[in-house]
Amino acid sequence: MLRLKEIREAKGVSRYQLAKKAGLQYRTIPAIENGGDVKLSTLKRLADVLNISVKDLFAD
Repeated sequence: MLRLKEIREAKGVSRYQLAKKAGLQYRTIPAIENGGDVKLSTLKRLADVLNISVKDLFAD
């Protein structure tokens, strides 16, 4: 399960801000946070915006 919502909220980034900075459509963020399918390239973009590694997005 992805930790995107947890990390995003901890960093004080809104869904809108994250989508805009990552060059994604707004609806992509809630879809991912709710367990939807996501490409590795999208995870990389999100991780870059949040200044974390892709590995950090995954729960232990």
